[in-house]
Amino acid sequence: MPKTKTVPVLPLRDIVVFPDMVAPLFVGRDKSVRALEMIDESDNEIMLVAQKDAAIDNPVSDDLHATGTLATILQLLKLPDGTVKVLVEGRTRARLVELHDRVEYFEAEVEAIPEAEPASSDVQALMRAVQEQFESYVKLNRKIPPEAVTTISQLTDPGRLADQVASNLSVKLSDKQELLEMAEVKDRLEKVFSLMEGEMGMLQMERKIKNRVKRQMEKTQREYYLNEQMKAIQRELGDQGEGSDRDELAELDQKIADTPLSHEARAKAEAEIKKLRQMSPMSAESTVVRNYLDWLLSLPWGKRKDIETDLVKAEHQLDDDHYGLDKVKERILEYLAVQKRTGRLKGPILCLVGPPGVGKTSLGRSIAEATGRDFVRVSLGGVRDESEIRGHRRTYIGSMPGRIIQSLKKTKSGNPLFLLDEIDKMGMDHRGDPASALLEVLDPEQNSTFNDHYLEVDYDLSDVMFVTTANSLNMPQPLLDRMEIIRIAGYTEDEKLEITKRHLVPQVREDHGLKEEEWIVTDGAIRDLIRYYTREAGVRSLKREVSRLARKAVREIATQNLPSLTITSDNLAQYAGVRKHRYGLADDTDQVGAVTGLAWTEVGGDLLTIEAVKMPGRGAMKVTGNLRDVMKESIQAASSLVRSRSVDLGIKPTVFNTTDIHVHVPDGATPKDGPSAGIAMTTAIVSLLTGVPVNREVAMTGEVSLRGRVLPIGGLKEKLLAALRGGIKTVLIPKENEKDLDEIPENVKTGLKIIPVSDIQEVLKLALTGPLAPIEWSEEDEARLQASLGGGPSNSGDADAVRTH
Repeated sequence: MPKTKTVPVLPLRDIVVFPDMVAPLFVGRDKSVRALEMIDESDNEIMLVAQKDAAIDNPVSDDLHATGTLATILQLLKLPDGTVKVLVEGRTRARLVELHDRVEYFEAEVEAIPEAEPASSDVQALMRAVQEQFESYVKLNRKIPPEAVTTISQLTDPGRLADQVASNLSVKLSDKQELLEMAEVKDRLEKVFSLMEGEMGMLQMERKIKNRVKRQMEKTQREYYLNEQMKAIQRELGDQGEGSDRDELAELDQKIADTPLSHEARAKAEAEIKKLRQMSPMSAESTVVRNYLDWLLSLPWGKRKDIETDLVKAEHQLDDDHYGLDKVKERILEYLAVQKRTGRLKGPILCLVGPPGVGKTSLGRSIAEATGRDFVRVSLGGVRDESEIRGHRRTYIGSMPGRIIQSLKKTKSGNPLFLLDEIDKMGMDHRGDPASALLEVLDPEQNSTFNDHYLEVDYDLSDVMFVTTANSLNMPQPLLDRMEIIRIAGYTEDEKLEITKRHLVPQVREDHGLKEEEWIVTDGAIRDLIRYYTREAGVRSLKREVSRLARKAVREIATQNLPSLTITSDNLAQYAGVRKHRYGLADDTDQVGAVTGLAWTEVGGDLLTIEAVKMPGRGAMKVTGNLRDVMKESIQAASSLVRSRSVDLGIKPTVFNTTDIHVHVPDGATPKDGPSAGIAMTTAIVSLLTGVPVNREVAMTGEVSLRGRVLPIGGLKEKLLAALRGGIKTVLIPKENEKDLDEIPENVKTGLKIIPVSDIQEVLKLALTGPLAPIEWSEEDEARLQASLGGGPSNSGDADAVRTH
């Protein structure tokens, strides 16, 4: 049985000591220092064991390998900082039999591992191969001293040879520990040979890479040397080109020093100009670097304009520039008041949503003027490339920053007002999603570190005020979450009259070189122009019509030498041409099966005429007018509701089996959809089947359920404005939308009789010109109807018909 002995244990962090290996160790842990002090002077031995994890400061028995090296202390020196430098020499392999934690140090019973006797023939050949391989290894690895080759070549003991070679290899500690635990000499030699093979492959690859880099550096240095020689020759010849180049670099240096760049941007600029100095002025890359520095240094780093915080002035500015829009201006002033109070721009981004021509862009310009900011308009309509927002990477030819950075360079200030126009018109393709890129720009929590792909450094956009505009909310939900929606529904007739008098006519007069006394447009002419020549939510078409009047006036004044020209409602047709629209009711008399509905579109509200006719047939229902699925389902729901209440409505149930119904919504070229025409469809079908006409002065909006409840709708303000423009007197709206009337202008509520309704019976009572008389329907009648259905006609009809039974 092998003999054991008890010796102190020294755990090692980052080294494996082999037998016959002399190694210096620096010991700093208290337990390890104490272990050195407890060495028996008679035998002077200590057990060296490697830790499994070098990061552990206080190892326990499970953290130490079971196999280590029994070593002797050659020299021990205590250093001033409390650590101990010790020189050890490995004697023999040994394994831990039992480890004792003596609190102050480790002690263990260890037993030596005897060397196995190798087979001579195989081992001798393996020894020679290892010695030759080690010689080649030393030639590649400059860290090993050359005399190590001489020492290794003189060794005749295979075990010592394997251990000496292993101690000189630059391999992982786990591989060295595995070698230490191998008792068989042959296995050790084979393992050492394998490790040297792998290391030599890595060293050869490193040498190739170093040689390649060296050649490249020599080429660069040669080019630099030749460029310097060429510059010296040019100086001797009196050429000023080099001097001007030096002046340009000095100017860039001065710009970098004078510009209050961020720490990151300054480091980037200094690195780029250092690179520029080493390049030839005629090289393509130097042009790229110059352009980059021009962009980086031309941005308004640290430049801020003084912001106006006078809310009274801001209110006057908005009132001077825009008539009406009281709710919108009130919300903008609240937004500015919060900014004044907090002194920062944290908060949602304003998004002005409304039809074309209602003043969204001009509102943004007014906000900029009211706050003293520079105004920047960025049109996003049709943008499909993410690089338009974030910029192109400098790896591309012709790369440049995105529109945000480009616009900041033009404004020369770091706190302008950015109007992102038509944000709902952005597209998306294989080049990326610009809407996703805008998420960072419009998020106050993120845009302080906006990173343009071209600049490659963060730029602070937190002082920039962003306002966006859109015609609809058809945009990604994450983008909507970052914005506060302010709806601008459109203008009433009275508001358009005032806008024309205060803004459009003076502006058109100035554009056409007319004086105030030369060209006069009366209120009557303006009102007729609004009623008969335009039909829009905004005033863009109205301005075009006023401009047409001005052009004709200029020509007439010039050709007939007139001192002045006045346009009234009487002579308006002479200058504006034939009337384009009818004003007032569509029909002069009440019609059967014809109902006026109200629709919402992206360009404002509009009147929607619904017509229904009946003809002999087999109970089919046909719908036309380019209707989408939601509106078709509204017609089906309306038909089912009428059939279920037919007796109470005065309609014989047999009518549905002998009559085809055709519902049409002009005009057919315009797609129509949306859940707000249910009560109008129901009224049209009831009027058609009962023969009771619909009141032509009544318009309605609302969806209907199968139980006859009137359901709420959206876009109420736009629809009421359309009703007022169309000369409607009475509008039926869902009861649940009554709360939205607070947002409706007073002149609209005064000009219309708005009646909230909650059930289809109320709608029919108000919309039809006469009462509905219920009919008598007995069980015999029901039995006869069922009998006729059982053996009755087939349900064949138009292939496109929507069946209602």
